[in-house]
Amino acid sequence: MEIPFPDSRHLILDGCRRLTGASLVWDKTGAVLDVLVEDMDPQAVLDCWYSQVNAVLAEVEWQQPDLTHRRFENGFNLLLAAPVDQLYSAVLVLETSWYFCSCELLGLGVEAKQILLDDIREQIQLEKNDALIELQAAAADHGVDCLIDDEVVSLGHGIGVVSYPVDQIPSPTQVNWGSIHDVPVALITGTNGKSTSVRLLDGIARAAGQQSGVTSTDFVRVGDEVLDQGDYSGPGGARLLLRDPRLEVAFLEVARGGILRRGLPLCHAQAALVTNVASDHLGQYGVNTLAALTEAKFVVSKPLREDGVLVVNADDVGIVGYLADRPRQNLCWFSLEKANPKIQQQLDNRGLCCFSEDGNIVFFDGAELQQICKIRDIPMTLDGVALHNVRNALGAVGVASAMNYSAAQIAAGLCHFNSDELDNPGRLNIFQLANSARVIVDFAHNAHSVEAVTNTVGAMQAGQKWALFGSAGDRSDDEIAEIAHGVCATRPDHVVIVEVESYLRGRAPGEVSEIIKQACLQSGMTAERIHFAPSPLAGVKLVIERLQADDLGMFLVLSERDQVIEYIKSK
Repeated sequence: MEIPFPDSRHLILDGCRRLTGASLVWDKTGAVLDVLVEDMDPQAVLDCWYSQVNAVLAEVEWQQPDLTHRRFENGFNLLLAAPVDQLYSAVLVLETSWYFCSCELLGLGVEAKQILLDDIREQIQLEKNDALIELQAAAADHGVDCLIDDEVVSLGHGIGVVSYPVDQIPSPTQVNWGSIHDVPVALITGTNGKSTSVRLLDGIARAAGQQSGVTSTDFVRVGDEVLDQGDYSGPGGARLLLRDPRLEVAFLEVARGGILRRGLPLCHAQAALVTNVASDHLGQYGVNTLAALTEAKFVVSKPLREDGVLVVNADDVGIVGYLADRPRQNLCWFSLEKANPKIQQQLDNRGLCCFSEDGNIVFFDGAELQQICKIRDIPMTLDGVALHNVRNALGAVGVASAMNYSAAQIAAGLCHFNSDELDNPGRLNIFQLANSARVIVDFAHNAHSVEAVTNTVGAMQAGQKWALFGSAGDRSDDEIAEIAHGVCATRPDHVVIVEVESYLRGRAPGEVSEIIKQACLQSGMTAERIHFAPSPLAGVKLVIERLQADDLGMFLVLSERDQVIEYIKSK
């Protein structure tokens, strides 16, 4: 039966989901329940929940229960560990226990208690899959990943993978373990720069002659073949890629949402990269602060092999602070400056690091300095003006070195990676129109990424500058205004504010545009230089009609990107 949760502002069930791998709280599979608590004693709520969940577990004879919780500003994440064949059962246990807890705290009667307990018992038997558990244990014994979803179970990755329908799982003795192995995998996370980094690393692997694959917010791709388009920065994209038998090396974009919703998809990785951490998407899954978001991002370090390398940004104050009391082996810092204290520390202690010096990318392997290439020879850096892409290059060098690519292979990948719609679609793509005006298209969508693009544009000379942008409606008024202030910091001659209908997310039409307009006026723009368009493509057409020779258009496009790029190319 459906659980009749009480309607109360004091105790709110915010969500419940399965965890299929390492997550924010621990590295176990199971389920997590997010609850919000208002005007009640949090400790009393927690004590009541533990009492109720333990009682439920005893009723259904759950063996060796393993429970924990994480407290956040206005609630809790409540967790129950479970084997992979009991994840839905774990969800039912958590939800039922929360229902009983809510009724007790609110003084309400429990409806159909025995029916709810019987539902859990039935689900436990329905899910039970001894063959799956046996195969997963055998994979662990052989040191290979076992990737599981509702339909397929696979052992190993890529060229070393074998897959089975979930209802045709073999005995471990029937598996040819000698032919099964993992391929090198790197996990890339951060607030910004993830997609560029995985594509850049893919370019380095290609330069080394490997069949590389990537997951990203845009697609899953092996070699030149796109397996599917869409946001595949979660576990589903990783499984799709790692099960492709052509794959020799993988670079996985790992987004905050995937980590918090499901956990990581795999147990073994050779390298992990944290590009940066900035305030974005706070207030979901109990992650309300920058410190909590930083902790969530560093989940990518959990599946690193014993010799795996964690590559981190020494120019990011939050990352430096997070790692200050978390010393670890095999850490590779990168920075724009050799004088950065973390870089100097690595050089003194013979640790891994990467930095820029005298216009060059330099890597220190703990013994020798290697000059990888000149920054101006990396097209996406725009002769070094695009500092965020210099940082992306430095991070990629750290990861590529950890995956045993040579300096020559890394240099070849960097120097052949262009800032265009082919190599890096939607990220600082530059076009020149027939009348010599230039246009930049980027997906920048938060204050941190907007700052990176606007710093680049601000350093570029132009006749007149036009800025086009909108914002998603699920950001706060202050966050939207901050984006607008960032755009106006480039001192554009004209601003075009676009409605992004597919990103209204609960806002009324025109509401976001009005917030942006007021922020632009506060930044010194005059009303006659602020224009409006009903969509990104309509706004781009408006601007291109007005661009003169030597003018520059900066288009921050959240939707209709492909249509926008095709239209610009036609001009």
